[in-house]
Amino acid sequence: MTKKIRLTMAQALARFLTRQMTEIAGEKVPLFGGVWAIFGHGNVAGMGEALYQVRRDLPTYRAHNEQAMVHAAIGFAKANFRHRMMAATSSIGPGATNMVTGAALAHVNRLPVLLLPGDVFASRVPDPVLQQVEDFGDGTVSANDCFRPVSRYFDRITRPEQIVPALARAMAVLTDPADCGPVTLSLCQDVQAEAFDYPESFFEERLWLPRRQRPDEQELQAAVEALRKAKAPLIVSGGGTLYSGASAALEVLAGKSGIPVTETQGGKSSLPDGNPLNMGAIGVTGTSAANRLAEKADVVLAVGTRFQDFTTGSWALFRNPDKTIIGLNVQAFDALKHRALPLVADARVGLTELAEHLGGWAAPSAWTEDAKKGKAEWRKAADAVTAPTNAPLPSDAQVIGAVQRAMGDGIVLVHAAGGLPGELHKLWQADWPGSYHGEYGYSCMGYEIAGALGAKMARPDEEIVVMLGDGSYLMMNSEIATSVMLGLKLTIVLLDNRGFGCINRLQMATGGANFNNLLKDTRHDVLPDIDFVKHAEGLGATAEHVSSIGDLEAALKRARAGDRTTVVVIDTDPLVSTEAGGHWWDVAVPEVSVRKEVNAARKAYEKTRQAQSVGD
Repeated sequence: MTKKIRLTMAQALARFLTRQMTEIAGEKVPLFGGVWAIFGHGNVAGMGEALYQVRRDLPTYRAHNEQAMVHAAIGFAKANFRHRMMAATSSIGPGATNMVTGAALAHVNRLPVLLLPGDVFASRVPDPVLQQVEDFGDGTVSANDCFRPVSRYFDRITRPEQIVPALARAMAVLTDPADCGPVTLSLCQDVQAEAFDYPESFFEERLWLPRRQRPDEQELQAAVEALRKAKAPLIVSGGGTLYSGASAALEVLAGKSGIPVTETQGGKSSLPDGNPLNMGAIGVTGTSAANRLAEKADVVLAVGTRFQDFTTGSWALFRNPDKTIIGLNVQAFDALKHRALPLVADARVGLTELAEHLGGWAAPSAWTEDAKKGKAEWRKAADAVTAPTNAPLPSDAQVIGAVQRAMGDGIVLVHAAGGLPGELHKLWQADWPGSYHGEYGYSCMGYEIAGALGAKMARPDEEIVVMLGDGSYLMMNSEIATSVMLGLKLTIVLLDNRGFGCINRLQMATGGANFNNLLKDTRHDVLPDIDFVKHAEGLGATAEHVSSIGDLEAALKRARAGDRTTVVVIDTDPLVSTEAGGHWWDVAVPEVSVRKEVNAARKAYEKTRQAQSVGD
């Protein structure tokens, strides 16, 4: 007879998580690095008590904002290339809905996180309970239904025994390279505390290793034949390259074949920037070296990318009418996009087998040499815009140059939304896989500090550098206090352009008036004059304001030598961005306006849109 152990549902869930293992560099480690928790009445009694019982095997961390704790969990998973993950639990109500943005971010970026929001009473006896959303026409509605469209798997646990099949399904999703994403188990608060006789086998240790799917032979042969015929082949490397650990395989294929490599935001750092075949960023925020090749390419090998519009220039970048796209991806949904020849496989396995089957084939030497020449020319242009300056308000690019010079190699750079992703994608020189940590799938302002906290937990021995604007800082900065509390040092570079500078530039580019983006252009009685140094110090960090690029470099060297989270603030120009490189992006301009600037922008928009390929 199967042995049983009587536990509450929450206790069973917590114990189960402690028994899930993985392997990193040959060493067996817990799959879950911990649980982020902000307790409320809907989870403190059930999940809170359960997590206390396993606190030595499954650490619980307290954050200051529920969205931020999900971002931290995501940053941890991303920095671990999806091989490890974390969970996050909140109470019913605002705690739960605060986590929805984090769930959406994980969903878009295909990153694993286990979300455990509290929910209403399954019994409904005390209804309506505190924070319960009541629907006049549907008694089953809960605020947690908001998680459904942004979860890869969603379940509501209304009986204690339901956690057994639910966790089995959850683990299948969280550890699957193709379906990876957020899982939400909505935990009815009365059921969290209900007991059940669980089989001991449910708590047996389980080792989860990444599945490496081999390509279908027919798909592989079709891809090889397409590449052999190519006169102007190009590789687009996405985040899947990094998650698969395929950087070495990519370098071998590129080196043997002479095919130039470009990188998406998610794929940046796939190859060292110093590799002469790495053309750098592609697309809207791409380098001139990458984009001029993309316009001519006749075969595009897309590795682990979901073809976001920033990668494709809203499908106006790849202009060769006879082009063939090969979609190497673990997820068929992505591999088949834009009429691609699908090559459904693990990136590392797929690249290795392509290299083997191509044998001694190589791209035309003229194409390869032209690519290398373009890379050298781009490097000169990039060096020019990132060079030191004495300007009273430096550009983002000049700050990037200062950070790169001062911090040197061996750091992990974290960023997210705003103007910085575009500049960093072009200009940052990533030197090893995972050293560039950008969240640009969901483009979520406020991810930066919390995500960096998770990255630091994943890579405690690495120097983690965060770059963000004042807009993102003001949206979410509370986890500075958490980083200090946990002794997880971050170096935060805050570029203060006094508003939402990136969107202001886009507003101007589409003919709009300067309106509601820069602080000076907002409705106000008193113009804000925020002392970010005092604010950061109030959260426990070391902080200073610098007035020049030279002072910034000196401050960053001090920060690197320190042992506490440091915030360095520098005022920047909100209007300047790097003109070199880049590509058109489809941002719809009003067809009718009283502004002549908008009408002119609409005319240019209609003309440029003609380059878009439809159904391609």
